[in-house]
Amino acid sequence: MRCLSCDCILTDYESTRKSAHTNEYIDLCNRCFVFVEDDMDVVDRPDLEHEDGETEDDEPLDFS
Repeated sequence: MRCLSCDCILTDYESTRKSAHTNEYIDLCNRCFVFVEDDMDVVDRPDLEHEDGETEDDEPLDFS
C-alpha cells in the first residue's frame, strides 16, 4: 500500500489504521496523517508501532 497523499510505501502500522466511524482504511503515512489526526477518530494497531512511537520512515516532510 502507498500513502494517498505523498505516495510513499506504508508500514504495517500505517496500513492498518482505520476510521472509527466508517471502518475504512485511512491509507496515509504518519507524516501525512499528522495534518488530519485531530479531525478524526481512528482504530489502529499499537502492537505494530515502534516503542518510541515512530516508524522507520518517519522524517519531516520538506515543503520548501
